[in-house]
Amino acid sequence: MTESRSGSQAAAVSLSHEIPFDAAFRVWARVALQSFGGPAGQIAVMHRILVEEKRWVSEERFLHALSYCMLLPGPEAQQLATYLGWLLHRTRGGLAAGILFVVPGFVSILALSLLYTAYGDVALVEGFFYGVKPAVLALVLEALLRIGRRALGHRIQLAIAGAAFVAIFFLGLPFPWIVLGAGAIGLVGARWLPEAFGPAKPNEPTTAVPVVDALLDRQTLEHTRPSLARAVRVAVIGLALWWVPIGLLVLARGADDVYAQISFFFSKLAVVTFGGAYAVLAYMAQQAVETYGWLAPGEMLDGLGMAETTPGPLIQVVQFVGFLGAYRSPGTLPAWIAGTLAAVLTTWVTFVPCFLWIFLGAPWIEQLRESRPLRGALAGITAAVVGVVLNLAIWFSLHTVFGVVEARRLGLLVLQVPDWATLDVAAAVIAVAAAIATLRFHVGMLPLIGSSALAGVLWRLIAQ
Repeated sequence: MTESRSGSQAAAVSLSHEIPFDAAFRVWARVALQSFGGPAGQIAVMHRILVEEKRWVSEERFLHALSYCMLLPGPEAQQLATYLGWLLHRTRGGLAAGILFVVPGFVSILALSLLYTAYGDVALVEGFFYGVKPAVLALVLEALLRIGRRALGHRIQLAIAGAAFVAIFFLGLPFPWIVLGAGAIGLVGARWLPEAFGPAKPNEPTTAVPVVDALLDRQTLEHTRPSLARAVRVAVIGLALWWVPIGLLVLARGADDVYAQISFFFSKLAVVTFGGAYAVLAYMAQQAVETYGWLAPGEMLDGLGMAETTPGPLIQVVQFVGFLGAYRSPGTLPAWIAGTLAAVLTTWVTFVPCFLWIFLGAPWIEQLRESRPLRGALAGITAAVVGVVLNLAIWFSLHTVFGVVEARRLGLLVLQVPDWATLDVAAAVIAVAAAIATLRFHVGMLPLIGSSALAGVLWRLIAQ
């Protein structure tokens, strides 16, 4: 029996080395260049290439990796790529897959940010983003419906979603507290009402709650076994890469410097982004616009439009926010250099934690895959995400369709009151048309964005 098991393990190790690293590198580059359409599209691309075409990974192992990544804060598609790269070629494989997944989007958004700040007042550029904003609203609405159908399978989950919406939209409670509260409810509720806090119901096979299995090996590979010594080493290196640059920035420039603010703010986001980019966008937008004054509400939608139309994770919109924050407070640096440095810094503090979560936690959370409390906490958080995304949809809608939206306090409530005299009829028409196109006729993301941008350009040229 021992000899048989050892033979299986040896065959497994041999099998993992049948895929050359350079071949895997080329595949991860291909995945990155095709990673349009948000998490659902990106996961579908990986599934098609890795499971169906290359047959490097079994369906079961792919789904197991996806379920693990959905437990973590951060962009699940990027972390899924990191996980699968780590599975195939250990740490260097995870780094290659995860970094390549980010690079095309980073380069694209940096180029667009430079063009935006240089030529943003040109009618053609204004028209492009004028049309993109309403299309983005339609995509956010589609995400809300998709997440809602998956997450709200019980009336208690519906109640959590409603409470989360009220908490963030009317009471202005911080998003991290909402996430923690929902997770705590799910943690406790999983014991007393397990039927209300089961795993999320998938819409597609690629987002199903999986059962671990592997085409590569039905035994656990050595580097996937939990090791306390390895965990300590990974934690020390990962935390140093994350926080040492921030500490040096604070020592050199002070805690009130824009780079220090960017570092702390986006590091905080990196640990609360449960539920994907859409869940945290409202919180990020409100903080970046109202607290820090880095950009205007309409500019936030411009950045989301960039992230929607370029490859890579949607959370890459943080790069645009950081760019504008430093561009408008450059200090002694030229504005475009200050913005570029901030874009690099924002991307660094956003994605270094993603690698840390995978390399540190994967072997350990594999052991907790069937934990009922852990699944209950995830179910509670996912339900709250629906309410937060609804807040995002309404907040963006108001600032797209109306020129002026005032926040008025009524006791404990904060109400967003639009000025109806500033209603933008053309933007409203594009938004309704985009919503019908995507929800009724299932028009793809790129055609939707392209046609809406064209409509915006034509309207701006006509209205001049």
